[in-house]
Amino acid sequence: MPSVLEQLYRKKLQLISLLAVILGFGLVALGRWISVDPDARWIPISELGTTLIGAGVVATIFEFYVRHQNDKRLDERLDAAFVRNSAAVRDAVWSAYAAGPEDLRHLSSDTLGRIVVNALGVQLDDVDLARDLYADTRARVIGVPERWHDVAVTVDLQPWAAGLTTGLTSMFVATLRCEYRVIPAHPVLRFTCTSNEAEHRASGQDESTVSAWFIDRGTPVDVACRDTFEVVAVSVDGAVLSIERAHSHDGQTYTARLPDSVRTGCPVTVAYTYRVLVRRTGHVLHLDLLRPTKGFRARFTYGQVGIRDVTPVDFLSTSTPARLEQTPASLPSRSVDITADGWIFPRSGVAFVWSLEEENSSTSRT
Repeated sequence: MPSVLEQLYRKKLQLISLLAVILGFGLVALGRWISVDPDARWIPISELGTTLIGAGVVATIFEFYVRHQNDKRLDERLDAAFVRNSAAVRDAVWSAYAAGPEDLRHLSSDTLGRIVVNALGVQLDDVDLARDLYADTRARVIGVPERWHDVAVTVDLQPWAAGLTTGLTSMFVATLRCEYRVIPAHPVLRFTCTSNEAEHRASGQDESTVSAWFIDRGTPVDVACRDTFEVVAVSVDGAVLSIERAHSHDGQTYTARLPDSVRTGCPVTVAYTYRVLVRRTGHVLHLDLLRPTKGFRARFTYGQVGIRDVTPVDFLSTSTPARLEQTPASLPSRSVDITADGWIFPRSGVAFVWSLEEENSSTSRT
């Protein structure tokens, strides 16, 4: 079915041909009438009319037959050329796409997803695995608006002084300080501590949550008390932010609102410090990363707290292995460092597992 423009072109050509034929017949008739006058026979009006009639007829024949045949021959030549050069054209298209991401930006998300899955399927020789990997990456990274850079965390473990007076000597107080660079995607920073597992999972899924802490209900402390968990400082580019606190029976939440001067699209440095109680006999402290992270370093400091040794457990989802460093046992201030330079998937992190001196002594006596 010819297009509207093609139909309009044909109608115009038919109209011009018809006008040329009518004008040609008119000139032929005029030429015969003039030819009666001997003085006007030198005017070739009949010949001009015959020429116009021929032009109109030829144009019509060309349009309805010759041009149609030429178009068919041209289509056949183009089809043959495309089939002959299809491999080269295909390779040129893929080479253009592989040259840089800009050529892919006009493609839809669904098309990009299929390209990624097919490429991974070829590399892995397993399309089902490639599809699952892409779905996991899309859920954990692509849908997350923030990226953390150069995350530096320090954890200082000390005896809980208040616990010594109340008889709760089974608790440590961990002072945690974290600093990282980020382009903020939300106007607030939220810190949560809860004994409700459902609320803890929901907090981890909240894109405004920076840190989500879970305390088991069997822990002999009040999870809604400041002594159990307290955010003591939050700053952005060195500017101290005000902190709002809300609490319930199951836990508490601290919220710091970013200043209006923090513009979307500009990186800032976020730093915060909080204290939290951890069980001595729990033997473990987890540090979880809630965002895709580039560059991570954590230092776990302990000393004079009754811990014999600490074993870091690396469950960072990264392609580059983490580096571990520990201070010698002869030093009074003990620390463990873990460093990773590459990109790290969210919902991963590190754990520091310790053994107590009295437990090791009792084992030796046994």
